Amino acid sequence: MVKKLNQQKDLFESERSFRLLVEGVADYALYMLDPTGIVTSWNIGGERIKGYAPTEILGQHFSRFYTQPDRASGKPLRALRIAREQGRYEEEGWRVRKDGTFFWASVIIDPIYEDGNLVGFAKVTRDITERRNAQLKLEAMQKQLAESQKLDALGQLTGGVAHDFNNLLMIISGSLHVLKRSAGDDDRLQRAISAIDTATKRGAALTSQLLTFARRQSVNPQSIDFGERIAAIGEVLHAGVGSSVRLAFDIDRTVWPIKADVSELETALLNLVINARDAMPEGGTVTISAGNRSLSDPLRSGDFVAISVTDTGVGIPADVLDKIFEPFFTTKPMGKGTGLGLSQVHGFAHQAGGTVEVDSELGKGTTFTILLPREMDAPRREIADIAQSRGSGRVLLVEDNPDVAAVSIALLEQLGYQVRRVADAETALREIELNGVDFVFSDIVMPGKMDGLGLAHRLREIHPGLPILLATGYSDVAAGVRGNFPILRKPYEIHELSEAIAKLPR
Repeated sequence: MVKKLNQQKDLFESERSFRLLVEGVADYALYMLDPTGIVTSWNIGGERIKGYAPTEILGQHFSRFYTQPDRASGKPLRALRIAREQGRYEEEGWRVRKDGTFFWASVIIDPIYEDGNLVGFAKVTRDITERRNAQLKLEAMQKQLAESQKLDALGQLTGGVAHDFNNLLMIISGSLHVLKRSAGDDDRLQRAISAIDTATKRGAALTSQLLTFARRQSVNPQSIDFGERIAAIGEVLHAGVGSSVRLAFDIDRTVWPIKADVSELETALLNLVINARDAMPEGGTVTISAGNRSLSDPLRSGDFVAISVTDTGVGIPADVLDKIFEPFFTTKPMGKGTGLGLSQVHGFAHQAGGTVEVDSELGKGTTFTILLPREMDAPRREIADIAQSRGSGRVLLVEDNPDVAAVSIALLEQLGYQVRRVADAETALREIELNGVDFVFSDIVMPGKMDGLGLAHRLREIHPGLPILLATGYSDVAAGVRGNFPILRKPYEIHELSEAIAKLPR
């Protein structure tokens, strides 16, 4: 008898300890349901997570924790049936607190049997909203990284192609300049030359867009007042949208200065405006806006200027959004687009230290937002306008490609310079020591131990006063030239060469 009483006492203490344990768990909602789903027990975790006191929830059906669509579809009872038939029910999904707010829950339901009969269910619920948000954020970052790696791989390919293509365009455009002078009054020949010239400029523009996408375009970043820049190119933008589209502006007067290449910024804006126009075949409104934005994102933080181009057009389908920045991808009809406009925007934004965002809804329109870093220095107001003029003096041309060299020599001689040409940096250093020159004009990408940039730095050390002009159609190292040496982009024309030489410090 005593033994039996002790056993009963031990069982009572064990049940009491278990009940205290269950009731005291705060991170989990642990409670019992009867076979129909009525709540028969409640712990402090349930009160903390779901907001109900025991007196408010005991005797109520557990379906009140589900969202209205889930209740309407019969999900609560289906969960009990699956738990009864399969021995367990487990899922993650939205649940509703007493105050009506939602949380993401991890749910487990186990059937409880006594003597072979179902007496109810044990239900465990945990609030994993923070874990889910962290997982979604991680997945978004992984997707962004994968997209960035894919675009970088495409950029390396397009950059290499553009380098060779720019040298070819340099030969064509330089030779055309010579032909123009000798064509005289022959109209047919002049028309042919003009057609080739137009095609060459188009090829140069496409190559420039490829290089910008690849983030290998040589750029000249400077402090820019965006409001002033928009006012300066207003006529071009109005011409870009045409007569059936209204162009509106919403530029914050307190918008910060930005640092970017002026030409690339204007090209990016024009590309976005033209895309917006094409998205509104029946007409509509394109709005260019700009404002300040401070970011604290793990991938990008600091002060930025947000430049947005918004249309009221057809929108972009979700299955297309991931592809729009890829070069040559376009949804426009054959002959209506190159597929390089948005890739140029993407490349420009990232090369400038920013990014580009897209928000689109079918039937309502699209907003492209370029985020560019804030520039602390005030923009310079003066803009030099240097006309083509004849020069004089001795130029050392450093160019390994003989065909490009021939064109450059012809242009330099036409400007009045005496030209000596060498094919590599080492020979250039020897030539300067032996004969001396008035300035050096060197390509950046060259074979040998020293490229054009290395040559420029070496000359800066041994001849600090010697003017140096660099040229490139593409270069990974060109980004490091900013502010140190002027760069002339290939293919260049004679007036551009003349202006670049005139700006060299003497």
